Amino acid sequence: MNNSSSTPTFDQRDEYPQVTQADLDRAQFRVGLKPTPRKRRVTIMLDTGLVEYFKAKAGKRGYQTLINDTLRQAVEQEDLEEKLRCIIREELNREVEQPNAK
Repeated sequence: MNNSSSTPTFDQRDEYPQVTQADLDRAQFRVGLKPTPRKRRVTIMLDTGLVEYFKAKAGKRGYQTLINDTLRQAVEQEDLEEKLRCIIREELNREVEQPNAK
């Protein structure tokens, strides 16, 4: 083999361990130093009108990313609404239990 070749020789390939699927499964993905959850590939059937709407709205960003962000916001909004309901119930119960506590 010619020494000027860019193809690694057998000895050069042995320097690095083989990365297996098990290694990748154990890997922790990070953004900066913070771990970030992985994304999962799924197949989902959506109405054509919805797909066209997100494609038109997304532009260069990518419509799948926009759909993902929209779903995340819906979940976060639902969590916020549930927390607010819980707080309001607690305050109303407190007012019923102690009407003149103010």
